[in-house]
Amino acid sequence: MSNQTPLYDAHVALGARMVPFAGWMLPVHFGSQLDEHHAVRRCGGMFDVCHMRAVDVSGIGARALLRFVLANDVQKLRTPGKALYSCLLRDDGGVLDDLIVYYLAEDRFRLVVNAGTATKDIAWLQVQAEDFAVRIAPRADLGMIAVQGPAAREKVLSLLPESVRSSAAQLKPFSALAEAAWFVARTGYTGEDGFEVMLDHAALPAFWQQLLETGVQPCGLGARDTLRLEAGMNLYGQDMDEQVSPLSSGLTWTVDLRDPTRRFIGRDALEAEQVAGRSAQFVGLVLAGKGVLRQHQPLFAGDQPVGEVTSGGFAPTLQRSIALARIAPDAVAPLCVGIRNKRIPVTQVRPPFVRSGAVCIDLALR
Repeated sequence: MSNQTPLYDAHVALGARMVPFAGWMLPVHFGSQLDEHHAVRRCGGMFDVCHMRAVDVSGIGARALLRFVLANDVQKLRTPGKALYSCLLRDDGGVLDDLIVYYLAEDRFRLVVNAGTATKDIAWLQVQAEDFAVRIAPRADLGMIAVQGPAAREKVLSLLPESVRSSAAQLKPFSALAEAAWFVARTGYTGEDGFEVMLDHAALPAFWQQLLETGVQPCGLGARDTLRLEAGMNLYGQDMDEQVSPLSSGLTWTVDLRDPTRRFIGRDALEAEQVAGRSAQFVGLVLAGKGVLRQHQPLFAGDQPVGEVTSGGFAPTLQRSIALARIAPDAVAPLCVGIRNKRIPVTQVRPPFVRSGAVCIDLALR
């Protein structure tokens, strides 16, 4: 039996196609996935992301715990509200999850973790926390709506209480505010600007309805996936998982090794991988011919298998098929992808493909 978010009835009333996802019933679209994708790129769209789990880490040992369990270093977080993207690693460097951590106070941080890994993440954190003076508190009472697009911030600001509005308007990217019942973060997963608004479950349906009345387009999982793919953003379980390190997943920038005294979980494995030079290349691909790039399709350099597609699909903004892929460290262009027993050329590019409404690759690619 899948969980229903506080917005389930609102989705059904709008005729959404509901599907099970990571133990939840969520909308895959509200009629047209393409229209929803374009609405986010051109104006504004909103997503029910109540399946994402907020986890509060509090106590005098909170910072020390997070410096130990995360590959990125929360020592960078010194201003309340600042956020950091990081991976939670196993001892062997495999990725347990990718998450965002918000610094609220010296003894209080908030993590937002993925739905499919939340139970595992919380159990892992609780085990690691035994040696620290901290409390791990999953926030099952909170849900979240992500509003993304060029007009998203303006739409949300118009609905916030006056006591919150001015602070929210001043938020820099990758930061948040926590005031009274409101938690507003300027983060997202589409490559567009916007806010993620976290509220008590009981308050979410009214806020969703207010956004709807301002003209914000409801969007489902389908558009969320095509938008994040165009933005070159990884999806846990496809682009990385417990079997792959962040160094082989295009996430080297999320690993902070600068402080030699910080012995975080997975550090030894990552340093050994660096010394051995065995990290795979994580690249973007554009399909040169007909077809659609999909997860697990094999990639070749000549007749030599060199890797596979990790995430792929049709990019509505670009009107062509794109992908993220993991290939051997010594693989060189030109590459081909295997689709239905055919070898089709692909062009290797550096993600992102689209950010902030702008195309980031050469559309003359063939």
